[in-house]
Amino acid sequence: MAQPQHPFDLYEIDSLFNEEQLAIRDVVRDFVNDRIKPHVGQWFEDGELPARDLAKEMGSMGLLGMHLEGYGCAGTDATSYGLACLELEAGDSGLRSLVSVQGSLAMFAIWKWGSEEQKQEWLPRMAAGDALGCFGLTESDAGSNPSEMRTNAKRDGDDWILNGSKMWITNGNIADVAVVWAHTDQGITGFVVPTNTPGFKANLVKHKMSLRASVTSELVFDNVRLPASAAMPGVQSLRGPLTCLSEARYGIVWGVVGAARDCIETAVDYTLTRKQFDRPLAAFQLTQQKLADMSIATGNAMLLATHLGKLKDAHKIRPEQISVGKKNNARMALEVAREARSMLGGSGITLEYPIIRHMNNLESVYTYEGTNEIHTLVVGQALTGIAAYADYKA
Repeated sequence: MAQPQHPFDLYEIDSLFNEEQLAIRDVVRDFVNDRIKPHVGQWFEDGELPARDLAKEMGSMGLLGMHLEGYGCAGTDATSYGLACLELEAGDSGLRSLVSVQGSLAMFAIWKWGSEEQKQEWLPRMAAGDALGCFGLTESDAGSNPSEMRTNAKRDGDDWILNGSKMWITNGNIADVAVVWAHTDQGITGFVVPTNTPGFKANLVKHKMSLRASVTSELVFDNVRLPASAAMPGVQSLRGPLTCLSEARYGIVWGVVGAARDCIETAVDYTLTRKQFDRPLAAFQLTQQKLADMSIATGNAMLLATHLGKLKDAHKIRPEQISVGKKNNARMALEVAREARSMLGGSGITLEYPIIRHMNNLESVYTYEGTNEIHTLVVGQALTGIAAYADYKA
């Protein structure tokens, strides 16, 4: 019997990256193997995550806002950030979400659109993991069309009065600062809101069957009084939050490949050791067909992520290209997880193995940061020039 190869060996994946990128990947992989994988099944079952402790550890490693320049951020290239997201999600989607929301949404929003005062106040602490952030855009009745948000901010002298609510907010109950998007008379504006501000409340979302090792919240703003300096001056339109979402979606393009890889590795190990009819499951043709198809799909997704990383590092990437990556890779990972789950039979539904956890998590990843349907229409618009989701009249 020949020596089994890792699925990525079929593509010589490591040859696509330089030494620094591989070193960053290996550091994050070791962290996930040592610190996350031994415990994450229990965290998922308990619906808990030691987010603050983990944030401090990851901050000391330079992982929070790692692709941003200055203010205590590591300033790595986009490909290195992608590889880190891949390894984090190989541990759990909730862990990668913690890092994505911190760095690509909350920190990036302040870094890109905030005032110098806001940057100096928050970014160094957030990069170190001393302060956690969340990003308030989605609402219960305004998901795929954020322009329909009801959250608003009105002037009262020099101050702003913020009212409304946000839903499905990662890190909401543990955040020290929230980036909140609201309608104003100047357009859609982002506000940097310390979570200890009177009138700010976070309600924990319970009874989740997905992303259980992640904090999900509803944010409520009841006449939250903010100084004029709370408003981010860099943008007054949907361009602000949508630019941030592109950053987060880019991380997902890579992250889901990590979840798929972990499922394949688990399925290979299981089928090589589990015997039926006096032979390992891996010796059956149907098993090998499934493993081959899963590995090729994951390898192709890895090539796509790597190409998008190179485009992003060259400052040439476009939003519709990120939609291609998110749509393809999230769908691929969910399909791989489902197939891998079936290969483990009854064992596949237990938290003794990571696959059912990845599968449940990926149901959320398939939907958030732009649903599969919306990314389909973004690609469709790029191909036809027609925005199929716009100008609808009830």
